[in-house]
Amino acid sequence: MTEVERAAGGVLYRRSGDRVEVCLVHRPRYDDWSLPKGKLHGGEPPLAGALREVEEETGVAAIPQLRLPDVDYPLPDGRPKNVAYWLMAAGADGPVRDIDEVDRLVWLPPAEAGARCTYPDERTVLAGVAALPPVTAVIALVRHARAGDRKKWSGRDELRPIDAEGEKQADRIAAMLTSLRPRRLVAATPLRCTQTLEPLAAALGDRPIVQDGAFAEPSRPDGVPARVAAARARLAELRGFERVVVCSQGKLMPHLLAALHGESDHRPFKTPKGDGWLLTWSGERLLGASRL
Repeated sequence: MTEVERAAGGVLYRRSGDRVEVCLVHRPRYDDWSLPKGKLHGGEPPLAGALREVEEETGVAAIPQLRLPDVDYPLPDGRPKNVAYWLMAAGADGPVRDIDEVDRLVWLPPAEAGARCTYPDERTVLAGVAALPPVTAVIALVRHARAGDRKKWSGRDELRPIDAEGEKQADRIAAMLTSLRPRRLVAATPLRCTQTLEPLAAALGDRPIVQDGAFAEPSRPDGVPARVAAARARLAELRGFERVVVCSQGKLMPHLLAALHGESDHRPFKTPKGDGWLLTWSGERLLGASRL
């Protein structure tokens, strides 16, 4: 089978007075107006690639908010291409790095940006963004990093630490979620959950990590419904901080995510260690849950 060329980009927006503006870039090589995007590097996750490309082409360090629908199209040589798009709020400004690729950029209301945009698929993405309600909160929900084999640990399970691979996973989580600029870091009570967030806390200037038993898995399976209810209530409170990272555990997260979606089957929400989800809200409405 022909290998798919993978790329990522973003719908970068800012508020200007009472209106919202999105960013388009002009590429002299193609003489087109498009959303900022580019090829992924090796095994680069789509979100990391989207953030990198947006900053290189616009000079803006963006804050990720929501995974948007992908765009698929054939390249001139017939190979398939996939572009993963994310909704991003504009953060700090800096110089455009990729000056060979981009020579101009504009900020326009979504309708005007759609009219200026060269490509129909990207106009569809912009139309979808224009129809979204405002994003009011983004919470990254991650599962703790690897912590060795539970059966080989002789001490209390709550004190089992992350292992060497877990340390690498924690570093990757920090690299991914620093861009979110979280205002609160919350970890379930086991040590491995706090350790998973420590590199992120350090990257944010030694941000404190608050322990919260609402996100710890219960000791018995029949305790899951009550713990899910407690975790949902706590998430509702944390939405008031706008941007939050929560580290939880594998026996709770799938059930919590299913409940947030109104689903009875938790299996599609199983999450590997060191991975997670970006949960996006508008008020009390969950707009999306995007795998990191």
